[in-house]
Amino acid sequence: MQIRRTSTRSRTATLTLVGFAAASAFGGMMAPPALASGTTPDFGPNVKIFDPSTPVDQINSHLASIANEPEFSSNRHAVYFKPGTYGSSAGQDDPATATGIVNTQVGYYTSIAGLGSSPDDVKINGALHAEPNQAADGTSDSLTVFYRSLANLAVNPIQRPVGADAQRARPEGIEAPHTMRWATSQASPLRRVHILGNLDLTGQYGANAFGTELADSKVDRTVISDDGTTGPAQAQYYTRDSQIGSWSGDGVNLVFSGVTGAPRTNFGAGGTTTLATTPTSRPAPFLTINSGVYEVFVPSARTTTSGANWSTASNAGVRIPVSKFYIAKPTTDTAATINAALASGKHLLLTPGVYRLNGPIKVTRANTVVLGMGYATLAPSGGAAAITIGDVPGVVVSSIMIDASSGTDVLVQVGTRGATHVGDAVNPTALSDVFVRVGGAQEGSARTMLEVNSDRVILDGCWLWRADHGAGVGWTSNTVDTGLLVNGADVTALGLFVEHTQKNQVVWNGERGTTVFYQSEMPYDPPNQESWSDGTSEGYASYKVASGVKVHDAKGLAIYTLFMPSTFAGQPVHAASAIQAPTSDAVHFQSMTTAVIYFGGGIRHVINANGGAVDASQPNSVVYGMTAAARLVAGP
Repeated sequence: MQIRRTSTRSRTATLTLVGFAAASAFGGMMAPPALASGTTPDFGPNVKIFDPSTPVDQINSHLASIANEPEFSSNRHAVYFKPGTYGSSAGQDDPATATGIVNTQVGYYTSIAGLGSSPDDVKINGALHAEPNQAADGTSDSLTVFYRSLANLAVNPIQRPVGADAQRARPEGIEAPHTMRWATSQASPLRRVHILGNLDLTGQYGANAFGTELADSKVDRTVISDDGTTGPAQAQYYTRDSQIGSWSGDGVNLVFSGVTGAPRTNFGAGGTTTLATTPTSRPAPFLTINSGVYEVFVPSARTTTSGANWSTASNAGVRIPVSKFYIAKPTTDTAATINAALASGKHLLLTPGVYRLNGPIKVTRANTVVLGMGYATLAPSGGAAAITIGDVPGVVVSSIMIDASSGTDVLVQVGTRGATHVGDAVNPTALSDVFVRVGGAQEGSARTMLEVNSDRVILDGCWLWRADHGAGVGWTSNTVDTGLLVNGADVTALGLFVEHTQKNQVVWNGERGTTVFYQSEMPYDPPNQESWSDGTSEGYASYKVASGVKVHDAKGLAIYTLFMPSTFAGQPVHAASAIQAPTSDAVHFQSMTTAVIYFGGGIRHVINANGGAVDASQPNSVVYGMTAAARLVAGP
């Protein structure tokens, strides 16, 4: 997306753990003996594993070599640190003169993680930072800083500029002592991280960003998002089950659930919504080393949680030896080889790369784990789905990207249509950090990106994106009707991002659905109103709850417009409402924002016929850099 930029800057419990129905269920069939202690599995050439004896210069050299991938690169990278301390803390009070630190920018399609049981098992003295893009005129933004992640490690922040950035007149990488920057937009999560200082989510000189998710983490001092009412800032962020010293900043949609130290709700003035607990969640699985043996820890589902919980005890989840996983390679594996391994009882590790498959990955066994490394990407051909999950409970899919080919019906399907909806509250199926893309990297089209037919599914940190730039982008090219279609009951979406689809972005048919944090941009490119109408009203609501639904709950929603072609044609389009939902005592929406980012047109109402209009012809100053914005505390 695009937004007006400027260079000014304003700085400033009770935990219930629900175990698996049986931990042994995740073991699958009898597997070969675990690898001998100290033996590293063959994760392929795109995975780098460091130990504390590795010289800092060698670590920095490797990280620098992968830091400059272009936005639509086909290269993928995963970097892991074994337990221990890396770099020197001697210069922590003066980053400009510090020596011996691990200090790098983290680029596209790179995941960096620790291999300990706790984030504190891996301590980085230095900074693994993400910086805004700087234009030729010196202005900055992070609106396309996507696809990178940190997990399961601690950082003692000592940051300074690196590489070409250090040679600029205004380096982006300058940072205050004890502060690390992570100035990113979607698909760049921070999970199980411990920042031993401040965390800066925006740029040194001010940078707009459409942020991501911070989960199961600790920030000892202040999280800085800047004040979006007066200058460039993070427009939105979702923080879940974490502990922070404080938060400095306001925005369009800042949502906190189960966060110790979170600011109080201040939605009307600052766009902040704070919930005491997270209703239900299932944290993402992660690779770890236990007594020299590589394992994947799969957390259990949790309800009404708050604060950061890093336990890997038996009541917090289950450890699965890597020997029980099929380790797939993008250069040699096919849909057939992967599906044969899954059918034999294996779990699946997708090593970094792009998997150009001629059919979907089929998950038919309960409790199967599918874990990607380094933004592993499924790119099926011939209109095939990327992954289908049968009518079984307890499947966990995490950390994968998906690129559509042309003519796809559904890219990711959870449960079969019309079947008895399978679901288990104790052992729910969960999809975390699943990033679906139609267009951008390649030509593609789809009817639906993600379809959930099973009950009690948890979606966490998913971004479903009809690309607005890149390859194969156009109103009649990368066509997509809907991002998320929910037919199952008791489905929960945490940190849901759905953008630019051509009809409703979300269609929710199932009962008792819950959403905590929703971000959406309507499609930029309807050529005219006639081309974009649901048949009875202007445009399409971004978030639609079916008329027959009796119970639904959603909190913290932000829906934007940036209608370009119709504006250039002199007839900017409108949407009748941002949200469409039945009027019922048990259908609740809280903290809703609509906004015209730029260009013409707008949204007539926030939800149904309620809430004020946002229109380019009636600008206001609710949000800095946006033409107009409106807020509605509750509805319908």
